[in-house]
Amino acid sequence: MKIVVVESPSKAKTINKYLGAGYEVLASFGHVRDLPAKDGSVDPEQDFKMLWEVDAKSQKRLADIARAVKGADTLILATDPDREGEAISWHVLEVLREKNAIKTQTVQRVVFNAITKQAVTEAMTHPRDIDGALVDAYLARRALDYLVGFNLSPVLWRKLPGARSAGRVQSVALRLVCDRELEIEKFVAREYWSLVAQMATLRGDAFEARLVGADGKKIQRLDIGKGEEAAAFKAALETANFKIVSVEAKPARRNPPPPFTTSTLQQEASRKLGFGPAHTMRVAQRLYEGTDIGGETVGLITYMRTDGVQIAPEAITATRQVIEAEYGKKYVPDAPRVYQTKAKNAQEAHEAIRPTDLARLPKDTKKYLDNDQARLYELIWLRTMASQMESAELERTVVDIEAKVDGRVLELRANGTVVKFDGFLALYQEGQDDSADDDESRRLPQMATGESVERKSIEADQHFTEPPPRYSEASLVKRMEELGIGRPSTYASILQVLQDRGYVRIEKKRLIPDDKGRVLTAFLESFFAKYVEYDFTAGLEEQLDKVSNNELAWRELLRDFWKDFAAAIGEIKDLRVGNVIDTLDEMLAPHLFPARADGTDPRKCPNCETGKLSLKLGKFGGFIGCTNYPECRYTKQLSTTAEGSADGGMRKLGLDPVSGLEVTVRAGRFGPYIQLGEAVDGEKPKRAGLPKGLAPDDVDLERALSLLSLPREIGKHPEDGEPIKAGIGRFGPYIQHNKTYANLEPGDDVLHIGLNRAITLIAEKILKGPSGRRFGADPGKPLGDHPTQGGPIVVKNGRYGAYVSHDGVNATLPNDKTPETITLLEAVDLIAARIEAGGGKKKGKKAAPKKAAAKAAPKAAKPKAKAKAGAKPSAVMSSEGTFSSKSDGAPKAAAKAPAKKTTAKKTAAKKTAAKKAATPKAAAE
Repeated sequence: MKIVVVESPSKAKTINKYLGAGYEVLASFGHVRDLPAKDGSVDPEQDFKMLWEVDAKSQKRLADIARAVKGADTLILATDPDREGEAISWHVLEVLREKNAIKTQTVQRVVFNAITKQAVTEAMTHPRDIDGALVDAYLARRALDYLVGFNLSPVLWRKLPGARSAGRVQSVALRLVCDRELEIEKFVAREYWSLVAQMATLRGDAFEARLVGADGKKIQRLDIGKGEEAAAFKAALETANFKIVSVEAKPARRNPPPPFTTSTLQQEASRKLGFGPAHTMRVAQRLYEGTDIGGETVGLITYMRTDGVQIAPEAITATRQVIEAEYGKKYVPDAPRVYQTKAKNAQEAHEAIRPTDLARLPKDTKKYLDNDQARLYELIWLRTMASQMESAELERTVVDIEAKVDGRVLELRANGTVVKFDGFLALYQEGQDDSADDDESRRLPQMATGESVERKSIEADQHFTEPPPRYSEASLVKRMEELGIGRPSTYASILQVLQDRGYVRIEKKRLIPDDKGRVLTAFLESFFAKYVEYDFTAGLEEQLDKVSNNELAWRELLRDFWKDFAAAIGEIKDLRVGNVIDTLDEMLAPHLFPARADGTDPRKCPNCETGKLSLKLGKFGGFIGCTNYPECRYTKQLSTTAEGSADGGMRKLGLDPVSGLEVTVRAGRFGPYIQLGEAVDGEKPKRAGLPKGLAPDDVDLERALSLLSLPREIGKHPEDGEPIKAGIGRFGPYIQHNKTYANLEPGDDVLHIGLNRAITLIAEKILKGPSGRRFGADPGKPLGDHPTQGGPIVVKNGRYGAYVSHDGVNATLPNDKTPETITLLEAVDLIAARIEAGGGKKKGKKAAPKKAAAKAAPKAAKPKAKAKAGAKPSAVMSSEGTFSSKSDGAPKAAAKAPAKKTTAKKTAAKKTAAKKAATPKAAAE
């Protein structure tokens, strides 16, 4: 038997079908161990010795893997084909060695870029060893993150109250957002004017031209800075005679963009689909792991964490064939296109993101996918197809026009572009973060040199220069990639952490730093400047790449880093909080105390009028206070009230059409919320919190009414017909089915989540077992109705393992059965054996009413019926699926049947173990 280990259960299920007999595929459920969040997990004094801890959820999974490996001849580690995947394989192998599960077995590492039968079976024929260099790079990266976070965060807590944490890469990403905000605040708008002539040929064809020169001098965009200058040029043009002096048409080609990498997929999904990076990666993960297409489970895209832009030769051939079949031979270039990455620190170990089968058209797969999956698959398919299509052929035309008036010569120019052959543009056009005017997108009429043209009108327009735009999630990802900060696979989590910790917020799809984030950035720039520099962070990434290429020892990298970093930590420890506040107050002054239009002192206290306002730090973060404290107790929050708000942050949205009550969005102690009406006779009005990521400024009346209407019914569960509901509770957005509650994941919208996605979340919640549940008992998976007695039989996950249940009778599943493989008939046999052994309800008696059954529940938890000789361990299971603390039945069974003594002893031992586990002493151990 060969044991194959992958990360996820869905991936395991798909691969198990491909490999068939002789293989057993098990899931590790991601990383199985990590550095515990305590002092000494990475010890610089012991040459960076690292102490690993297996998390509680992984203990059972690793035990299952170890048990399976002990009876196998080969262990195949088939985790993802990147650094993280290599690290997971290494961790699993290390734990198995600690458990003495690895003895004579062959250990192999295989990687595949797509979950298809061909890719998986091909990978199994090319095993290798675990790549030690990739593991070393992972160890160095994990140690760096720990050393920075675990040593810097306590300094922040002491010196900067309200700050939660800082990270090696997240702090640099936050600085990018804060630096852009500072650019915007310091920006001074500049006035300029443009002159555009609306003109027509003698045949009446209209076009427009811009003033670009006067009296032999070129006029640039900002050269006309006053209205008087613009008026003078306008007057001259209104009396001038116009003649074309040159017409120049040049052919041009526009080449298609390369296939998607992780970062470009996140950028385009943000621009075109409105997906956040984290949501994009979740949807892509599901497409990669596979879905049921016509009775066959297949992965629809290749691995989605990559910065390579090349694709396999066979995929290129298939793409060209589909292009010819769908669009015609003229759209297929003579030679295949070959791309090379331009990103810093690129790792081209595997392909770009592409469909596993280009012949699988988006319209054919749509019915098998949910809406987000279908949209993302179509985007990936279009981009891949376009990358191998013919270039677009353009003709760019420039027409120069001479305007003569009173001995002066003014120059105008008209630009235009004509698409001669659309090529890849017929299918795909790359999005832009910030749109700009493009004169070349206009089409010009037929014109010839020496031809006269007539003026229709002259327009003189006033403009003001604008500050650089705030980063969107897409443009920040692009900038981080350009600077070589972090890895593409980490961008989504970095952006999510910045939002979760309240350092940035998203408004109108733009990232805005909160004051908490700005104070943190100012602190780091003042006292840890080196570690938030863009070049330093990018340089560290280059060193990590050297480790992964076996060019640098990972401990050597850590020694060089720790020497300077420890010294910087030591210097700040002795710094007084007062000195920190003074430094930050000076650094943030342009933001906190902007100059006033009337020229008065922005720091003057409006309360006592003698004190000065300055930055203060309290238990919950920064605020502005008066220097005359405690005589003057004036304070103000750092954040100003949003534009359009009133009454301390309340904003009126309109009237509820049903009740006629006013709907408002307000700022509360625990965050913003929506309220319907006001309190009447002590009765609280209806309220609804805002989902994480939804800014108060983005809430309109329609969305507010939708939130107030929660919980809403999404639809009926296909297995039992019971409703699935969505709502927002104390712990955030959730979905509910019977007594199972599942939290929504980032990117899921409580107002628009569909039935398919809801069913998936419910199923995943049930699979987590009792430890993953917050409310209620496990409702179980229905197997069908009892063939003779009626009533549903369900399989559940109990505290001590899976069991089947019918009408209050529970029976443990044997070791060779799982909740996924147990059948209805097998469950009926287990139930019958359980009743025969004396468990559950007594023979010949009718079922007690529900109330009576509830009262009898404590007694039912400790059955005293005799166990039949040879009874399975289920004979001592309680009605809750747990082992009874009494052992009356087992010894009696042993006395009656000595041949079954071993089974009875095992049962008694299990009882004793369960009893010990329930004691405080056992729990402490």
